[in-house]
Amino acid sequence: MASVTSATSAAAGALSAELRGFREVQRLAYACAEAVAAQLKPGITERAAARMQREWLRERGVRDWFHLPFAWFGDRTAFVDFRIPLQFFPTDRELEPGMSFILDMAPVHNGFTADIGYSGCLGLNPVHDRLLTDLEAHRELILREVRERRPLREIYEDVDRLMVRQGYANRHRAYPFGVIAHKVDRVRQRRWSPTLFGFGTQALKGLASDVLHGHREGWSPLWSPYTFSDHPPQPGLWAVEPHLGFRGTGAKFEEILVVTDSKDPQESAFWLDDDLPHVRRWQEEKAA
Repeated sequence: MASVTSATSAAAGALSAELRGFREVQRLAYACAEAVAAQLKPGITERAAARMQREWLRERGVRDWFHLPFAWFGDRTAFVDFRIPLQFFPTDRELEPGMSFILDMAPVHNGFTADIGYSGCLGLNPVHDRLLTDLEAHRELILREVRERRPLREIYEDVDRLMVRQGYANRHRAYPFGVIAHKVDRVRQRRWSPTLFGFGTQALKGLASDVLHGHREGWSPLWSPYTFSDHPPQPGLWAVEPHLGFRGTGAKFEEILVVTDSKDPQESAFWLDDDLPHVRRWQEEKAA
């Protein structure tokens, strides 16, 4: 992606048209998450919450997906006893007062991809609130070490160590290949966009192409704890999702990190957008 392999000033707001396209669909996805979260009430199921996300986005022109929306309630936000991929799909679990929830969606709009995770709770939940607050340190650590060009596998291990110091369990390790992040790219738009096991086939083709291309060049589009991620950050867009768990409660954020080949540390990596719900929350906590 040429627009992110050269210096781009995020601080000055000088995003390329390409990056603005990704930012717009990411903002659309977060707007969906906030709108659906505001409608959640006791008794609603994960399946209903996932359907609400799909319908909200389709009403606004989304016709393709990196993956269809997910919703997890209660101890499922911490992936308790998850053993097989099918357990990630929405269930008939009902939301209860004080219960944490995660909404996760990856729409494709006008060829641009987003993959976001939104954590919330229905009413008061001090454990959930603490998890969300402590996620800020992970966002700062990831950006700092990507700018230092540390190998992705080492950054993953540093995130693990920070979680241990905070007293939490690493729950992104439960994802396929234990990934904390994956690359996202433009997706060719088609009139009919089928899905396979909940994933858009066009997006899967792009990821498979990255896997083959990266294998030849010694890098992977999957950011994992394994040896295939033992390489410096590859220029491009990465959907990053550190996921904390504590005694049956989980919380995460997921958003796009831009990596370039710039020699300037500030321009070599930056979060695509700082006007996101979890970032605003941290800013409000500091201002209080």
